Amino acid sequence: MPEFQLKTPVAFIIFNRPDTTERVFAEIAKAKPPKLLVVGDGPRADRDGEAEKVATTRSIIDRVDWDCEVLTNYSDINLGCKRRVSSGIDWIFEQVEEAIILEDDCLPHPSFFRFCEELLMRYRHDQRISQINGVNFQSGYRINDDSYYFSKNSHIWGWASWRDRWQNDYDVEMKRWPRIRDQGRMADWFYSPAEKTSWTNIFEKVYQGEVDTWDYQWSFAVLLQGRLSILPNVNLISNIGFGPDATHTIVAGALSNLQVDEMHFPLNHPEGIFASHALDRRFFKEFSMPSLPRRVKNKLVRMLFHTLHNKQKA
Repeated sequence: MPEFQLKTPVAFIIFNRPDTTERVFAEIAKAKPPKLLVVGDGPRADRDGEAEKVATTRSIIDRVDWDCEVLTNYSDINLGCKRRVSSGIDWIFEQVEEAIILEDDCLPHPSFFRFCEELLMRYRHDQRISQINGVNFQSGYRINDDSYYFSKNSHIWGWASWRDRWQNDYDVEMKRWPRIRDQGRMADWFYSPAEKTSWTNIFEKVYQGEVDTWDYQWSFAVLLQGRLSILPNVNLISNIGFGPDATHTIVAGALSNLQVDEMHFPLNHPEGIFASHALDRRFFKEFSMPSLPRRVKNKLVRMLFHTLHNKQKA
């Protein structure tokens, strides 16, 4: 079989972490995409030294040494996670019809790129599919020999999608949430009262502006349209960004620095297109409902982080 040559554009979302950015960029460089689209937020005015970190991080992109069209979308001011990433993906899909998207802390296995490209092509016109994911959180557990399965979960640690899904479905303000909430429609989406309660709380906080993020809005859009995501049956992405410099993933836990494995080709495609309730339920029980000791530990770590941060600002 001839050596794989990536044809799909890659989008790279960066900010102020040159160390993780450099590691992810090295994997992108190995894949040699023909087009690289880079989105970057501006430095925060109240963070000493952040402007230098942002500049250093952006300079990594100047190392592109393969035949590649590089497009950049850098903000001079800090927009925050919600506005910068959502507006950045808006821009990405104004430039290209489909893209593989990586953030600066999502380290891919080399086979991730081919996995995304083949499935972007296979499901390009199948409106039942919202995206292709790179992560697998099943810790080696699988129910068959298929290369991937379908899920209602929309993970964004390394993913790929199409212009029409994003532009037609995504709304960063979640304007349709109150109607779904007030009609009690969450029970139609989730398998258990615990899952319904968990997601209701998340969506309400995002709608009220209590969480500076963009990704839960995408999950809401996917659920609203009844679309499914594709998840590999081996893990292709390791999040290397957990720690005090992270925006949200401050506390390292079971999902941080996961081992990545190779996806083998040709792909073994599933029979039919339907969500795996068994694997989705397993993910929720294992990772979305942490034990009481873990919840207490996470809360204490976050409190300590915010206390230290406030002292630094003072």
